[in-house]
Amino acid sequence: MHCTLYIVPTPIGNLEDITLRAIRVLREVDTVVCEDTRQTIKLLSHLKISKPLISFYTQNQLRRIPQIISMLEAGKNIALVSDCGTPAISDPGYYLIKEALEHNINIVPLPGACALITAIVASGLPTDSFVFLGFLKRKPGKMRKELDAAKQLEKAVIFYESPHRLLKTLEICREVFGDNANVVLARELTKKFEEFIRGSLQKVSDNLQNREILGEFVVLIEPCKLSVGDNDNDEQ
Repeated sequence: MHCTLYIVPTPIGNLEDITLRAIRVLREVDTVVCEDTRQTIKLLSHLKISKPLISFYTQNQLRRIPQIISMLEAGKNIALVSDCGTPAISDPGYYLIKEALEHNINIVPLPGACALITAIVASGLPTDSFVFLGFLKRKPGKMRKELDAAKQLEKAVIFYESPHRLLKTLEICREVFGDNANVVLARELTKKFEEFIRGSLQKVSDNLQNREILGEFVVLIEPCKLSVGDNDNDEQ
């Protein structure tokens, strides 16, 4: 008897952002699958919920997936959570969901907090169409190639970045998009020190040189429109 795998978003900062439905599901399931048990215990303790936890992250996903699938096939209801935000967005939850579907297991997604959506709706950039890249490739050459491909689509480009890599990443963004492209940096979303930093890539990069860079970032870039001939590969 197959049971259900619930995809349960958790707050990205402010604990008030968890939904009533998410709380109910966390109370009712048999087990919670999470990235870091230490982080999930903090949330469940705040909600006065006690559940068995199974850690699930990139380094152990191959051996965890069969265990979790077996539990679901045995009739257990399981909630999948990430450390913060919606599971499967730039985290290994995707692989578990894909495997569960291949085993005809019922999947129930809950709506909730997501840093990507929270950032773009307050960015002032176009929201009708955008490109989300998750975490960029780490090698500069591969990062440039990835960003350049996104630039050709002439849509807002969004990705996640850590504070200690931010300045180097913005340097590569300036090479790809140009100094005058609009950028919005969203940091510490929903937390006490939430901040949106807006301006041209050159201005924002220069300003960050003189301040401490803390918190996880959502980076949003509005590429300048491509000029005729920018991507012209016609033979001469």
